[in-house]
Amino acid sequence: MKQANKADVLLGLQWGDEGKGKIVDVLTPGYQLIARFQGGPNAGHTLEFENRKYVLHTIPSGIFHSGTKNLIGSGVVIDPYIFSQELDHLDIGQEQLRESLLISARAHLITPSHRLCDAANEASRGKQKIGSTLKGIGPAYTDKIARSGLRLGDSLCAGFETQYQELREAHLRLVKGLGYSKNDFQIEKRSFDEYEKLWFEGLKRIQGLQLVESEVYINQALDQGVRVLAEGAQGTLLDIDFGSYPFVTSSNTIAAGACTGLGLAPSRIGEVYGIFKAYCTRVGSGPFPTELFDAHGDQLRKTGNEFGSTTGRPRRCGWLDLPALKYSVMLNGVTKLIMTKVDVLSELPQFKVCVGYEYDGQQVEFLPSSFEPEKLRPILQDFKGWHCDLATFSSIGELPSALKDYLKLIEDFVRVPIEIVSTGPDRVQTLFRK
Repeated sequence: MKQANKADVLLGLQWGDEGKGKIVDVLTPGYQLIARFQGGPNAGHTLEFENRKYVLHTIPSGIFHSGTKNLIGSGVVIDPYIFSQELDHLDIGQEQLRESLLISARAHLITPSHRLCDAANEASRGKQKIGSTLKGIGPAYTDKIARSGLRLGDSLCAGFETQYQELREAHLRLVKGLGYSKNDFQIEKRSFDEYEKLWFEGLKRIQGLQLVESEVYINQALDQGVRVLAEGAQGTLLDIDFGSYPFVTSSNTIAAGACTGLGLAPSRIGEVYGIFKAYCTRVGSGPFPTELFDAHGDQLRKTGNEFGSTTGRPRRCGWLDLPALKYSVMLNGVTKLIMTKVDVLSELPQFKVCVGYEYDGQQVEFLPSSFEPEKLRPILQDFKGWHCDLATFSSIGELPSALKDYLKLIEDFVRVPIEIVSTGPDRVQTLFRK
């Protein structure tokens, strides 16, 4: 009996924004199905090729390769308005779109009142804000767990309008309890009622695409020998269970999330690609041991164009955190590493790397689940820069010795090989280990 294929997984190992979209796009020619397994429009996967730039929020990053299927799994939450806007900016023919894009009927919907709840919750926190993207992600996942959410497949059934209205009214009561009303917030620069109308138009548009029982579809595809790449969103350190809680996202961003978000058995997971930047960034609140508040941080932000692709907010920047990277590698069972944005460090004659922590006077290997940030001190090691243009190199083996030393330090620390190095945002700016 022929052994069925296993699905490979690609995910971020930091606080998101590691460059997952670009790398999925680069790897897609080796796969026939790309499947998003969690998150929603809080994701912003940026792709650049042929002098054009695209930002994807919900649609898998293999969408620009003809002949490749792209599946949105049941673990994803979908806002029909944002999704419709995303479709308009794809610059892909409708026939190709209907053929290549599939959506799980079990995927939950982000409703206008979910976004209202998100805005009211964040406003009520005052100085204790989580740093939400205000896309309604948290409230949608909350209703999913509370068994009161609405799924895409439900929208095709009789009684959906009643279900929608009941959920809407429940949300309006919650917002009122926080001291607000639907008229106190705008959604996408529109009133609640205006946005709701556009939301239903977007929902009707989605209903015209291919809705599938995604868990059956993907397992049958593997049985037939189809090569599958599962695409994650956000990053490991934002995982709802293992991230820097409560400053996390509302889903499981780790490799196990591919199982629950796509309906795959653990035994059907193959390679796990882990992506990380040559330095660290974070959007929103939460601990960040290596964060820089000086000219180095400003330079990383400027050179790396570190502004959120979804929110536009400036990202917090800091040195690479190796203990955090090792923790992420452990959680995900990473088999291959992919390093991005090494070109951003090229302008620095020297930089630093975090190789450990000191907490309350004691050296620790990992951040504890609860800690007082003011008692934590990163142990930093100086590193010599390479200070050259990386555009002239064609493989990892040709890179300057200082950069290869940096790669070796990382590999030795986490004990996983770096197989791909990204030297710029375009898909052609990618080096492989020969």
